[in-house]
Amino acid sequence: MAPGLIALVAALACAVAAGAAWRRGNGRMRSVGGARRAGASAAGQPADGWPADGSAAGGPAAGVVLTSDQLGHELGERATLVQFSSAFCAPCRATRRILADVAGMTEGVAHIEIDAESRLDLVRSLNVLRTPTVLVADSQGRLIKRASGQPRKADVIAAIGQATGEKIPTYLVGKEDSDSSSPRA
Repeated sequence: MAPGLIALVAALACAVAAGAAWRRGNGRMRSVGGARRAGASAAGQPADGWPADGSAAGGPAAGVVLTSDQLGHELGERATLVQFSSAFCAPCRATRRILADVAGMTEGVAHIEIDAESRLDLVRSLNVLRTPTVLVADSQGRLIKRASGQPRKADVIAAIGQATGEKIPTYLVGKEDSDSSSPRA
């Protein structure tokens, strides 16, 4: 009986640790490998902006430059928030509100929502594994940040600051949004 109890406790501990790790990373903005600040050189980019395999040595979608033609919408003058959603995704609706709110309060920032099911070409090339996935691109379309899951408004604002190369007032970055259902530890 003791070995069975030990195995049960070990399995439970592993499940709790895995759940905690998943929750901690859910919606967290991460830098895209090879991301550059606004105005930096994009030397070494293929002519069309797409690495041949949809990724680069720096990680998923590293070095990718998004264009208006690829997205089907105009890029923002200063930054672009690209959201991949699906029809039955509850966090996608909350993410849509957050991104639309941030784009509405920040001049020159566009919010583009893409139905992941109808744009499998983009989903595959950008390594989108779940919805919502949010990509933050600078004015030239270079990917700067990405999040899988619902991001916090403050994290989106900070990512826009990085994409535009501007310092964001701390009162905006530190402000928690009321839409976020998963507080960070």
